[in-house]
Amino acid sequence: MTQPYDSILVVAFGGPEGMADVMPFLENVTRGRNIPRERLEEVAHHYEGFGGVSPINQQMRDLIAALKVELAEHGPDLPIYWGNRNWQPMLGVAVKQMIADGRKKAIAFFASAYSSYSGCRQYRENVEAARAEAGEGAPIVEKVRVFYNHPGFIEPMIQRTRDAIDELPAELRGEAKLIFTAHSIPSSMAASCRYESQLREASRLVAQGVGKSDWSLVYQSRSGPPTQPWLEPDVCDFLRETKEKGDAKAVVIVPIGFISDHMEVLYDLDHEAKEVCEEIGLPMSRAATVGCHPRFIQMIRELIVERMTPGSDRIVCGEHPASHDVCPVDCCKPPMRPAMAGSGRPAQ
Repeated sequence: MTQPYDSILVVAFGGPEGMADVMPFLENVTRGRNIPRERLEEVAHHYEGFGGVSPINQQMRDLIAALKVELAEHGPDLPIYWGNRNWQPMLGVAVKQMIADGRKKAIAFFASAYSSYSGCRQYRENVEAARAEAGEGAPIVEKVRVFYNHPGFIEPMIQRTRDAIDELPAELRGEAKLIFTAHSIPSSMAASCRYESQLREASRLVAQGVGKSDWSLVYQSRSGPPTQPWLEPDVCDFLRETKEKGDAKAVVIVPIGFISDHMEVLYDLDHEAKEVCEEIGLPMSRAATVGCHPRFIQMIRELIVERMTPGSDRIVCGEHPASHDVCPVDCCKPPMRPAMAGSGRPAQ
């Protein structure tokens, strides 16, 4: 008989929680990529205005707390473990605790809505590395599907976007352009996954939900060398171009590619993009990420129940079918790495 699921594993990127953590965290993120030390130090300065604390860990704590309540009220009432890729609590520690607690098979929720190497396959590789390191007795871990077109993600993002539109002066709301942003990835990575098409579908669904036909998808937070092609346009370049062309009287930036307001959202959008908008005289508001919206927490439970119930309905918005449960062997291949990464911003 198939081993029943006995636990839930939440897997996230992780982030520093003090200035002493920042450089070790950035070194973890960029390990094997030959990023020069001076580039890491440059990025480390971004954290100074926040006391070295990325909000992502606290947001994951809040999400897990809300999910525990949701599961206790509606089931399945399974214990939740949490492990990060790049900072404490580390994934390996979580897996070892699961062994100590006698867990045999877990459902994993990755804090990423889309298919890509860094957003899905790499997390699966991280889980397998943690299981191998933990040794005998490591639980089987199977992830839920990506949820970019699940109503539990789309509906809260529609609400977040409406709220951001309402922050603009009344006379600008009707003519405001929606700019959806996501983390840029290398073009070689994008060619082997559905990241772009999934982002466009999620953006289309949200724009449709708020009654806007004027929208664009742009990218932020690229971290590779200038010689390596990455997805474009960059959000700040696009804002300047939009102003020059007179294409919009105001913009609403929607970080559709992120589920929490971590450092890349706070710095790249609330600082850099906002600074550009102020410089060029383009009114701007920024939608919140989905965070711990009650419908999103409900969605996580629904995905867990779906994974536990073969043959159950797989709900989606729009025309794209539900994503697969089990990733094909050649799914979301890693990008081609340049020999030396001489510049660019490491992921935050």
